Amino acid sequence: MPQSETELMLSGYGLTTAEMFYRMPDYQSVLNSYVWQDYDLAPDYPKLFGFIEFWQDKIEGPLHSVRFCHRKLISPGEWRNVVQEITLH
Repeated sequence: MPQSETELMLSGYGLTTAEMFYRMPDYQSVLNSYVWQDYDLAPDYPKLFGFIEFWQDKIEGPLHSVRFCHRKLISPGEWRNVVQEITLH
């Protein structure tokens, strides 16, 4: 059963963005890029690695490299201890 994005974020998922560089099947010296984005769980990244396996099995363009970043969009609020308050006029 698919969950909403908010339910995924509340259960620990974060937004993972991956940029994949791959070689053209007919022109091996040409590199292209593909950007993939989904909600995934760190540090195992099952959806990202599942997509990479799919790419290697089903797509003819061999991967050159993959770089990715992960960010939790719902996190604890920042807290700051204020010791003194100064009022001017």
